[in-house]
Amino acid sequence: MFINILITLTLVLAPTQIQADINNNEPYYQIGEPSRDGIGKFYMGREISHVMGHLGAGWLERPKREREEGTDLLLQNLSLKATDYVVDLGAGTGYFSFPMALQLTAGRVLAVDIAPEMLKLIEQRKSADGVENIDVILASERSPNIPDASVDVVLLVDAYHEFSYPREVMAGVVKGLKQGGRVILVEYRGEDSSVPIKRLHKMTQLQAKKEMSAVGLKWLRTDDYLPQQHVMIFTKI
Repeated sequence: MFINILITLTLVLAPTQIQADINNNEPYYQIGEPSRDGIGKFYMGREISHVMGHLGAGWLERPKREREEGTDLLLQNLSLKATDYVVDLGAGTGYFSFPMALQLTAGRVLAVDIAPEMLKLIEQRKSADGVENIDVILASERSPNIPDASVDVVLLVDAYHEFSYPREVMAGVVKGLKQGGRVILVEYRGEDSSVPIKRLHKMTQLQAKKEMSAVGLKWLRTDDYLPQQHVMIFTKI
């Protein structure tokens, strides 16, 4: 059974842990006064948001999500090849993993999450539905644990802005991508005040480009066919 449980990729760090991390030669981050929705840890001028708690499960799996966010349009426009190996980074219960697996008749989905409970649910659904081309990978806060140069596409949907260690995770993504591989970053449009999402749970194109460039990803284009989100395409060069 597809159980409505929150998709969780990262954990919120306590201020003392943040300070300890920065003191331990992690120069990419700064600390400051946390805002209501942030953890007080900043990366390239952006405060990292709190991770949505378990009370957000209904939001993520709400029946009207497809209509509000156009998730069906996203799946139709990923331009996946049947032979692709695709990472669903922050896979949770497999909201995107399972429909992508149907498109990959000779490829595989790597469902990556930091929570072993989420991966167990995916394994249970795989068995129940007879899906054989999804593999689960347990990530850490600092690494997606993707095998080097092994994947064609990495999909991140409304997850990146919550990563406690965005630079380290994305460096791991770059290592895992094949040359010419794509990162598909989906985030609520930070430039659009009419998008009814908290500020720290949105990203502007400018900020996303800056952060992806820092790990060696090149921006290709931004598609705005979704009602509220940017679909930003980057490649490994």
